[in-house]
Amino acid sequence: MDKILKRILSTIENAGFEAFLVGGFVRDYLLGIKTFDVDICTNALPKDLHELFPNNNNSNNYGGFNLQIKGYNIDITTYRKELKYNLRRPTEIMYINDLNIDVLRRDFTINAVCMDKNEKIIDLVNGIDDINNHLIRMVDSKNIKNRLEEDPLRILRAIRFASVLNFDIEENLYKEIKENYQLVKTLSNTRIKSELTKILLNKNYQKGLKLLKNLKILDLLNISYDDVVYVNDICGMWAQLNTPQSYTFTKQENRNIISIRQIINKGIIDNKVLYKHGLYNSLVASDILNINKKDINVMYEKLPIKSANDLAITNEEIIHLLDILPSKKISDIKNEMINLILEEKLKNDNKILREYVIKRKEC
Repeated sequence: MDKILKRILSTIENAGFEAFLVGGFVRDYLLGIKTFDVDICTNALPKDLHELFPNNNNSNNYGGFNLQIKGYNIDITTYRKELKYNLRRPTEIMYINDLNIDVLRRDFTINAVCMDKNEKIIDLVNGIDDINNHLIRMVDSKNIKNRLEEDPLRILRAIRFASVLNFDIEENLYKEIKENYQLVKTLSNTRIKSELTKILLNKNYQKGLKLLKNLKILDLLNISYDDVVYVNDICGMWAQLNTPQSYTFTKQENRNIISIRQIINKGIIDNKVLYKHGLYNSLVASDILNINKKDINVMYEKLPIKSANDLAITNEEIIHLLDILPSKKISDIKNEMINLILEEKLKNDNKILREYVIKRKEC
């Protein structure tokens, strides 16, 4: 165990409290996966944690404590029992002093295994067996429907873990998800997008998409696709899906997704595509279209013009040569010249472009 994590656990224990690593960090540790997102559970109250770590005043979203140390994102949360939920958020909780009860509030057994500072495993829900058997099982297996209703995000999380870890969803959990898949519609678009993004960004994404399709969740979300080729770019992955306009992409993400989608729909990358969509989006699309990236880079370097600013004639020269006032006609002429230059039918040379404008005036 990293000495940073051991020191944090020791600090809490030395003050007379319990403290354990729990959740995804322990799961990934046992699977040999390196991760820097860490959850620690403890019977120390939030006020105790603020006293133990006085220079860190970052409360997390769950009434706990957050530390950012040398790449680690560490959430420390007091043992609790969640009494009421509203829109997947616990609205009423009770701090407790019992690890056994705290573990039972967690979603899946593979995320409920604990580890102390000496790397001793505390497994209260047979999570180790499920990790070894590559199985996603609900912690409270007798009340699966209630657990999904109190937090429908667990439906997408189950699919995400099955995809990322290449695990199977336990039979009863799969059955309840299939019967209650419409609960996903109660989630915010931001939450849905976040989980789908995590599914799309892992190389076992096909399993996640297949589960989403078989469980009718894609239909519920009005998402469809023909084929999805893996690329290490989230805009490139989203561009291959037909999605509604309601997802909360940034302006830049939207531009990239639209641009990549247009390129792959066109099916080729030529000078005009490179000029219009730029090198980055063209390279992402080239992976999807199975076009050699080196060829795209060479083509881009040889582009006779990369932007309108590179045009070897100014607006003022065009206005003077045509003897007209500034108007849309200027931009139309510039676009004509740019297209001809990209088609290599016109050279980007001031003298040649001036002659082209004069001839156009005579026409």
